[in-house]
Amino acid sequence: MTTASSPRTGRRPDDPSGGPGTAAEPEAEAGGVLSGPYRALTLGIVSVVLLIAFEATAVNTAMPVAAQHLHGLGLYALAFSGFFTTSLLAMVVSGEWCDRRGPMAPLFTGIAVFAAGLLVAGTAVGMWPFVAGRAVQGLGAGLVIVALYVVVGRAYPERLRPSVFAAFSASWVLPSIVGPAVAGTVTENLGWRWVFLAIPVLVLLPLAVMGPALRRAERAGRERGDAPPPSWDLDRRRIRLALAVSVGAGLLQYAGQRLDALALLPAAAGAALLLPAVTRLLPPGTLRAARGLPTVILMRGVAAGAFFAAEAFIPLMLVTERHLTPTLAGLSLTSGGLTWALGSWLQGRPAAQRHRHAMIRAGFALTAAAIAGAALALVPAVPAAVVAAAWAVGGIGMGMAVSSISVLMMSLSAPDEAGANSASLQVCDALGNILLVGLAGVLFSALGGAAQAAATAGGAGAGTGSTGGFAVVFAVMTAVALLGAALSGRTRPAAARAVPGTPAGAPAEPPSPEAPDGV
Repeated sequence: MTTASSPRTGRRPDDPSGGPGTAAEPEAEAGGVLSGPYRALTLGIVSVVLLIAFEATAVNTAMPVAAQHLHGLGLYALAFSGFFTTSLLAMVVSGEWCDRRGPMAPLFTGIAVFAAGLLVAGTAVGMWPFVAGRAVQGLGAGLVIVALYVVVGRAYPERLRPSVFAAFSASWVLPSIVGPAVAGTVTENLGWRWVFLAIPVLVLLPLAVMGPALRRAERAGRERGDAPPPSWDLDRRRIRLALAVSVGAGLLQYAGQRLDALALLPAAAGAALLLPAVTRLLPPGTLRAARGLPTVILMRGVAAGAFFAAEAFIPLMLVTERHLTPTLAGLSLTSGGLTWALGSWLQGRPAAQRHRHAMIRAGFALTAAAIAGAALALVPAVPAAVVAAAWAVGGIGMGMAVSSISVLMMSLSAPDEAGANSASLQVCDALGNILLVGLAGVLFSALGGAAQAAATAGGAGAGTGSTGGFAVVFAVMTAVALLGAALSGRTRPAAARAVPGTPAGAPAEPPSPEAPDGV
């Protein structure tokens, strides 16, 4: 099955191992990704990635204002984790759908569902409908991400795929720079709803551009016999497991929002669904950090969960505690998006191959330092600019750690296991986001942070409830990152073994559609 990584606005569509595929032209034929046969398709799919990337960066900027306006700060974390929960299920469904029916239907369906989710969120009159809109967005994003991988694998020859993936990665740079400023300006002058409502109109152009080219590529693949005959013989067991994980995670998140005795019932049901399904979807020993591949898979979820759980609360902290505008609060995260690329570049140097495990440990340590550094903004005497400086450090750490984890995963996978292990990496990434962002929301609400933040936004002044809630969230996520650093030594197998046919510098997996940059 072709798989994909899970979205901040999730695993991002720039994975060079996204699909086996076959060349759509003879390998010797000249021309690049913008040459005649590929120009429309390249521009179309890169435009889709650009819109998803912009939406991902814009959400962090608009979310504090949206939650305040809808009187839903208690559900603030659920608006993030709900996206990841549904995208996890959608990625598994999309992989099966693409393998059996081709990528065109899931891609276009995913774009339509993603746009529908934006409309639901942008027109919501309460926080629960807003969370529902974010969940619908997650469904669409999960379908799109996997389908884009399959498109690249089937429509482009092998020699052009690295260029397409490089274009995907580049599509995240511009939104990381201008996304917070544009979203903040729109939020302050037109209202937060337009951050969501403007994007559905923009998806019409890439659909119109790439639709005919994608139909031609799919038709040519069938004529050559590259694409399998259409079938609805899906792997229902895998879909059932993904559904159990998603429902279980959703019940746990709902229980975390209640914080009363009745919450024990959905919490128990959620755990009963989640744990058995996760153990079947992930390699044996993952949850107990067994040496080698299981710990490598686990590290992906630890890294993504700690970093993005902290990042989700930074704009809210800056708006409510330091009274920054949404624009400035969002811009504080831009530095992380840029330095993530630097960290990925550093780990990709030839000399880094000998120090892969050390780079993972260093990446986790830098991430922990960044989260702790961002928490210093809770001290009034410390300039709020410390967040941007800290997040620049965190971006380097995440670029080093996440990319190195992906390279190790590929090097520890036999050729016929690479797809399943890539899927496990993505599932763990999504679960890390779901569980740790959800935990952050529970801690913040339990300590009175949501109520105090709402009072602060209403002009009542800052209070220890809000400050303490933020402090505990950042302290816990710092501890999680330090735990990752401590466990990083277990990424080394107990007895090293060579895997025939796997190159040492195998391509790496990208982070969540909502991650700022990838390999």
